[in-house]
Amino acid sequence: MTAILGISAFYHDSAAALVIDGKIVAAAQEERFTRTKHDSRFPTSAIDFCLQTAGIGPEQLDYVGFYDKPLRKFERLLETYLAFVPGGFTSFRQAIPVWLKEKLFLPREMSAGLRGKYRGKYVFTDHHESHAASAFFPSPFDEAAILTLDGVGEWSTTCFGVGRGNKLELTQEIRFPHSLGLLYSAFTYYTGFRVNSGEYKVMGLAPYGSPRFKDLILKHLIDLKEDGSFRMDMSYFNYCQGLTMTSDRFHHLFGGPPRQPESLLTQREMDLAASLQVVTEEVMLRQARYAHQQTGLKNLVLAGGVALNCVGNGRILREGPFDQIFIQPAAGDAGGALGTALFIWHQLLDKPRAPNGKDAQRGSLLGPAYSDAEIAEFLTKAGAVYTTAASDEDLATQVATMIANEKIIGWFQGHMEFGPRALGARSIIGDARSTQMQSAMNLKIKFRESFRPFAPIVLREHVHEYFEMRPNEESPYMLQVAEVREEHRSPLPPEYDSKFGIEKLNYARSTIPAITHVDYSARIQTVDAERNPLLHLLMTKFKEQTGCPVLINTSFNVRSEPIVCTPEDAWRCFRMTDIDVLVLGRHILLKDQQPGVNESQRQAHLAKFQLD
Repeated sequence: MTAILGISAFYHDSAAALVIDGKIVAAAQEERFTRTKHDSRFPTSAIDFCLQTAGIGPEQLDYVGFYDKPLRKFERLLETYLAFVPGGFTSFRQAIPVWLKEKLFLPREMSAGLRGKYRGKYVFTDHHESHAASAFFPSPFDEAAILTLDGVGEWSTTCFGVGRGNKLELTQEIRFPHSLGLLYSAFTYYTGFRVNSGEYKVMGLAPYGSPRFKDLILKHLIDLKEDGSFRMDMSYFNYCQGLTMTSDRFHHLFGGPPRQPESLLTQREMDLAASLQVVTEEVMLRQARYAHQQTGLKNLVLAGGVALNCVGNGRILREGPFDQIFIQPAAGDAGGALGTALFIWHQLLDKPRAPNGKDAQRGSLLGPAYSDAEIAEFLTKAGAVYTTAASDEDLATQVATMIANEKIIGWFQGHMEFGPRALGARSIIGDARSTQMQSAMNLKIKFRESFRPFAPIVLREHVHEYFEMRPNEESPYMLQVAEVREEHRSPLPPEYDSKFGIEKLNYARSTIPAITHVDYSARIQTVDAERNPLLHLLMTKFKEQTGCPVLINTSFNVRSEPIVCTPEDAWRCFRMTDIDVLVLGRHILLKDQQPGVNESQRQAHLAKFQLD
């Protein structure tokens, strides 16, 4: 047995992943255990979970890998600071203590996190190699072109390469400070959202706007070439030398200072988001076409934070030259932990790989799971009132009826998801046919901005009936966007054309309005009986009752809180929100049957999550 632990830490979304004899055994983000969103500390809890899952201790690990090379990253920090002396001193002064305390002494930190019991050597992989490995090695392809796109690793911000068999090679790169991820983050900052967590909000805001700033971006900010390579005019940005993302010149170009967080969203922010999204998609499409031109391969794999841009991914699949694409579900830094473990197994140890046409990600359901007995023990201690379904069939039938009656369900089943998306294990689900569901979920359950769209889950065998996708086309990880089919769209009244931005939310535009965005797009997750049999059964029962194979699926958490991990997390979220029904394993809890909640405690709890 060869056990390999991969670790990502100290930058964004710390995580751990365990691979034994080439099989992915467990993976999880530290935030799920500590309850600190995007926790970047050393992932001690995630490591403990991975080792406990395998029933081994740190001393039984053969290799421990880290997802980037800290000395090369420190080299970039020093070179960037020297290039902007004295302008970057404040930024440098804030960064250097953490480097001197932790980041330059990673073997020491990792040894401490492994309780001093690991005696082997540490392997440090290149950041974008970790991303590439996380995408290619679990993919269903024997060979594929590789694209990795993010903010920045050591020096690389975008890499292109090829994977064949059990080896991958990155052959071309774009280097810091020129970065599509940092361009997106700059606009995230400018539109008033938090960098490294609010980028998906900008993507969700884009359909409300018009891309009227597109030409301005391409003329002044980014010089984009036909092959997808680019350079950025750094005089418009401040991230190299300052504590903000954008400069005064950037603010002058777009007509004013950044939006203050939590202030009213205006049409300007919507148009900026739309313009940025169009430019991002164009960069991604050009890079994908170049990768195909250079390799002639029919498959593409993607990873890195930009690969979470599901609108861009959908365009690559629909308009690009590749037959199939695979995107690592944990495409950001967390996935680097998995990538480095797989890189060690295949690339460094030269172990064979035998793809069989299906991905090896196991539905990305790689986190903790709890038995019905464990859940019942907790519920009894908590004083909860619950019933227990006699079988999966009975559970699915009961819950499907509740959903059809417009009840909002907290759904907690099996192994927790690895990555930023809830995929039906730690989900809040509801009826996509409801005209009130989007607003109710956003404002009363998630406590977030009303414009935020919800994603549909759809039975894979029916995906082509509701969305512009091929029959049985897979999108199991909610990483592609497709449009609602014409026959399911609803006519809009004449006054709709005079509405702007979020005003358009008030109009139902399809037979499944709760998941149809204002541009008729939806972020698709297909559900099949192999990856998620219980969710598939529930949706099948719902379709039998209603004729509709589509539900809403959103992550089981409130704004600025990590997705729930344990039954206790789920119980707390259920109690503090307007979720109607909590389903933990086969146990069903109705809100109106539970002991009362102290309103002052409820408000104090929710107040922690009101700031973005």
